[in-house]
Amino acid sequence: MKAIVQRVISASVEVEGTIVGQIGTGLLVLVGVAKGDAEEDCRYLVEKLRTFRIFSDEQGKMNRSLVDVGGSVLLVSQFTLLASTVNGRRPSFDAAAPPEVAKRLYERMAADLRVAGTSVQTGVFAAHMRVALVNDGPVTFVLDSHDKSS
Repeated sequence: MKAIVQRVISASVEVEGTIVGQIGTGLLVLVGVAKGDAEEDCRYLVEKLRTFRIFSDEQGKMNRSLVDVGGSVLLVSQFTLLASTVNGRRPSFDAAAPPEVAKRLYERMAADLRVAGTSVQTGVFAAHMRVALVNDGPVTFVLDSHDKSS
């Protein structure tokens, strides 16, 4: 699983003119599910998102986690993160998981975050969405469950 993680002051996602998810301080997480991804990839990203120290402490250093600041997550599915742009002028999405697998793991990730005590809002899987955010920093990271070393 690949995630683009943005530290935000606020973020929202809209579908057909209706806001379906909205948060204040926290993380906007765009997540793409790759072929071969499984529940262990969800668990890795959930733990990383909750404990990744990317919020500023009193000295302005990135020393606090989502849990430390009591932040929320806006989780938005985005299969385009798995695109290959190497050949030609049109991206290839061959690395993306089939929609039924991606949806299951995306929903699992949201559920696991909630079970762990994180406030989570979501977009609508496979819908055309408009995402708005106020990035705090800007601070943006790419996380990939395939990069885990332990």
